[in-house]
Formats: sequence, structure tokens, C-alpha cells
Amino acid sequence: MNQPATSRIGAGEIDTLAWDKSGGLLPAIAQHATTGEVLMLAWMNREALRETFTRNRAVFYSRSRASLWEKGETSGHTLQLLGVHVDCDRDTLLLLVDPVGPACHTGTTTCFGDQPLTAAAPLAFLGTLERIIAQRIASDADGSYTAKLHASGLRRMAQKVGEEGLEVALAATGEPDGALLGEAADLLFHLEVLLQARGLALADVVRTLEARHRERSA
Repeated sequence: MNQPATSRIGAGEIDTLAWDKSGGLLPAIAQHATTGEVLMLAWMNREALRETFTRNRAVFYSRSRASLWEKGETSGHTLQLLGVHVDCDRDTLLLLVDPVGPACHTGTTTCFGDQPLTAAAPLAFLGTLERIIAQRIASDADGSYTAKLHASGLRRMAQKVGEEGLEVALAATGEPDGALLGEAADLLFHLEVLLQARGLALADVVRTLEARHRERSA
């Protein structure tokens, strides 16, 4: 079978999957779209996948109850769908999701515990921080430093990035590691706020770095 150029599928391709291999059920892996962490594994039949596309939230099939169930239908800890991919044999699904709350019914971040599952997991918190900043800006909550900074305008935000950059440089030349890390954290936070004010994200910065690397390696 000729495979498509991309593994991403849409609702119109449900019947092209290899449902007959396992009695009409396919394993479905839910992966955090930002951090890359594997959150959980469940099962889907055709109807569950169709409902997932319709609701834009993960819906699975319970083998014990022989019925559909939406993740978070009682707890509110849903998995917001960002995309569905299929493997090369078209018999395993990968759901890219944005989790609302912990993915596991026990309260842990994933069904495999709270410990980071990849070497890059600590860096993935930058994505979480980006979402928190966006939420604070959108809510404009009283007492929120983030909301007040954003409301102060682009010039003030840019000024804060400059101030924090200078403090990083000063800490690097004359202060212990803890002070340098603290100033670097402040710089990253204020840079994220500034980027969001311009409609940009850290992912855009990473893509710029990747493009430069490709150009210099060519």
C-alpha cells in the first residue's frame, strides 16, 4: 500500500485504517502536543474516532463497558484534540492533544506518573509557561504582574527585556550560579511576554535557529 506523504489523517479517512486487524479496535496513544510526553494509552473504534473529530476532544472505547467514553467527561480533565496521526501500518493512532488538567484518573500528569519521561521534558515547561502567560494576558486579572506588564505597552515590555538582559550579564561576571540562573529565568519570562505581544512564540525563535543551522551546514 502506498503511504501518504503525511501521517496526519482527517475524519474522511477513518475507513481507510486497518480496523480488521484487531477486531475493529485500534490502540490510541495520547501525546502532549507541547511537551511531547506520552499521557496515556486507550482504544478506539470507528465511532470513537469519529466522535473525537466531531467534538475536538479525545473519545475512546471502553472494552470493559463496551461503550464510548470521553476523557474527562466527569472530572473535566479533557484532552483537547490538535491532530490525529496514524503509523505506517495504519493500525495505531497517535493523538496530539492539549490536556486540561492531569491526564490520569489518579491525579498524576500522565498515566505513567509525574516524572519527566524524556530528556527534553524540563525544556518543555517553556511551552507550559507560554500558555500560562497567554491565560494571564487574556484574563487581565487584578493583581497579575503579567497582565499589567502586557497592558503597559510594547515599549515598556521591550525595556524590561533590556533590563533583564543587563542583569544576566552582570550576574554572569560577578555573582554565584544561583543568582545567574534567577536572572536568566527572569529574562526568559519577560522575553516570552514580549514575543506574545508581537504575536510570536518561542517556537518561532527555535525555527529561526534551525533555519540558520541548515543554511550554515549546507
